[in-house]
Amino acid sequence: MVKQWLVALAILACVVAAALVYPYIGAPGAEPSARQRPAAMVNIVLAQAQPVNDSLTAVGSLQSRRAVALTTEVSGKVVELNLAPGAQVARGQLLVRLDDRQARAELQVAEAEFDDARRQYERASRLHQNNSIAQSQLDQLRTNLEVARARRVAARTQLDHHRITAPFAGITGLNSLTVGSYLSAAEVITTLDDIAQMELEFAVPERFIGQLHAGQQVQARTQAYPDEVFTGELAALGVRINELNRSLAVRALMDNRDGRLRPGQFMSVALILQTREALVIPEQAVLFRGNDAYVFVERDGKAVRLSVTLGSRQPGSVEVTTGLAAQERVIITGQDRLSTGDAVQVMADDAAIPASKFALRRED
Repeated sequence: MVKQWLVALAILACVVAAALVYPYIGAPGAEPSARQRPAAMVNIVLAQAQPVNDSLTAVGSLQSRRAVALTTEVSGKVVELNLAPGAQVARGQLLVRLDDRQARAELQVAEAEFDDARRQYERASRLHQNNSIAQSQLDQLRTNLEVARARRVAARTQLDHHRITAPFAGITGLNSLTVGSYLSAAEVITTLDDIAQMELEFAVPERFIGQLHAGQQVQARTQAYPDEVFTGELAALGVRINELNRSLAVRALMDNRDGRLRPGQFMSVALILQTREALVIPEQAVLFRGNDAYVFVERDGKAVRLSVTLGSRQPGSVEVTTGLAAQERVIITGQDRLSTGDAVQVMADDAAIPASKFALRRED
């Protein structure tokens, strides 16, 4: 009796299974094409030759092309102040004037002594022509004249030391001066930086020295302006290799007429060694299986997988050195669900390539 029940249950299970599977198998006379997967919707780009930059990356710091700490040569009280923090000043512009009354008086004394010495010497010269005065007396008066001239120069210099002027055009730094402040000799007043053109210093590994020359393009970024690239050119190469890190210090000039870059600012640098033509595709088209890179191309409505070798990378794109021909129709969307031979239908979509950087996807 139990055996009969088991046989009945087995037959019932087979009937139920057949009923569930039959709709997916289809009728015996159905056409094979009716059971094929629909064509995958994809976007493509043409593989084309584009300029590719061979570059090296580094980090560097900005510094003013000309910079100085303004100090005073003499002690004194500030009586005139034309020194606003962060102001643009011209070469020779008066910034600070100290109390110079005593220096002016000393200059007047020196000029009077010079005028007197000159008159005595001129009178003695006329007398000497008539042999009315000895040569030794004339020589002494000439010496007195030269001494008086030197004292006048010293007095003028001392007066000039009470005036602090800009040695070159630039931007003044912070200061805490007010009219009436007392300054001691050699005290730093403020800083002056010429930032119209900045120097960017960084180190290049020793192995690249043979590819360096003045005039090469430099691209730099800073966290202060993360979406902007600042350009410049290599201006000078160091002489000595650093024995600790085997690198050479180099210097690039960066245009800064808008004044946004500041001395001491940290920047990431890309030094373009050469520019060449190469086959380039969007990064998003590349897939990986282990260490092997591959792409899918569309040929006659079918997806074809091609193994490729990659070269240099740039934001959003990658160079293909082998495995892909120019003008191939490279699939850039939906390729992670494709296999060779799958039917594909190409869509037109200008937004298929995002504007941001692309990350290479990796298939496990």
